[in-house]
Amino acid sequence: MKKYETEIRVIYADTDAMGIVYHTNYIKWFEAGRNELLRQIGYPYSRLEEEGIWLPVIAVTCEYKHPGKYDDILLIKSWVKELRAATVLMGYEIFRKETGELLVTGTTKHGITSPELKPVRLKKVNPTLYDRLAEDLGG
Repeated sequence: MKKYETEIRVIYADTDAMGIVYHTNYIKWFEAGRNELLRQIGYPYSRLEEEGIWLPVIAVTCEYKHPGKYDDILLIKSWVKELRAATVLMGYEIFRKETGELLVTGTTKHGITSPELKPVRLKKVNPTLYDRLAEDLGG
């Protein structure tokens, strides 16, 4: 399976009173990684929306291993973990780039819907996007 990489630097506003990354920021960085994955396969969110495809988040998991800290450069690895008719499961790992230490693992599950939030079969409505996502499962 192919993993896409994105870098983020932790800014001061991303930390809590203890000086470590506030836990919900990792969910935001999952989105950053997902955005880059989609952009790199030629389907940024703007194109999906133009083509009438939405990917609402329907579930999130996040397991914290080690804390990130101010000014760390984080490496976000994102990939397509599972693709079904009307859902896609994305996987994530976030590392401290300098040391390679794994900080967080997680997933986001997305419905594949119309703008009216009605489920759609991706293979039917956009076979090209389906194939690009499916390619990465075995790559």
